Amino acid sequence: MKTYTSNHIVFFSPTHTSAKVARAIGEGIGMGKRIEIDLTTDEGESVIEIKDSIAVISVPVYAGRVAPVALQRLRRLRGSNAPAILIAVYGNRDYEDALVELRDETVRLGFTPLAAGAFIGEHSYSRPNMPIAAGRPDTDDLQCAEQFGRKSMEKLEKEGLSGDFFIKGNVPYRYVGPSTPAAPVCTDGCFGCGSCIELCPTHAITLNDDGKIATEVAKCIKCCACVKECPNGARVFDTPYTPMLHQKCAARREPELFL
Repeated sequence: MKTYTSNHIVFFSPTHTSAKVARAIGEGIGMGKRIEIDLTTDEGESVIEIKDSIAVISVPVYAGRVAPVALQRLRRLRGSNAPAILIAVYGNRDYEDALVELRDETVRLGFTPLAAGAFIGEHSYSRPNMPIAAGRPDTDDLQCAEQFGRKSMEKLEKEGLSGDFFIKGNVPYRYVGPSTPAAPVCTDGCFGCGSCIELCPTHAITLNDDGKIATEVAKCIKCCACVKECPNGARVFDTPYTPMLHQKCAARREPELFL
């Protein structure tokens, strides 16, 4: 086996689900030197080189594909002697072609896929009265992720790297049409603390001259980080997809792993 001196944890994770899964896998890998690369609010353009390192790359799924902003940010990466554990985190509906899309993109960036997994995270549109995979990834998910990290290392030690193993999904990828512009809004309970400004991955939220929170709808990716993290519960996003997903995607789904 080639020598790997570190473990990189790379994620785009507005509501922290992809980050939690990636970190749990890192625990399973158990390498002393672990480096986190959080692309969630990082709009930088400089190349990020990952060399002689085992990379865990974790992204959210939007409509059965890798979230477009996540894909854009991942393109800063360059792998060299870098096995990759690829992770797609979806909101209990389906991940469809996200994993094969992530595989294809990371191969183009110089990584060699070692393993892949689809994990469940609480859906961005989940609400307390209409939960969709609420609380996921939970303890069982994170234990599964940690074990997956260990199994991935065992595979690397026994078999080395071939990059050739089955991952569920299709090419060409699922077609996703243009998104209808929409964004969360503030309720009367908002007092302009600005917490949401720091959280927004596309920096779509600002404080206007009147001291009110304003959102640039065209830049919003509907991740709902601002809704889930508002300390005063004063940010809401009403969409007909919430009741639909609550009704149709209530049954618990389990992680799917590919080695």
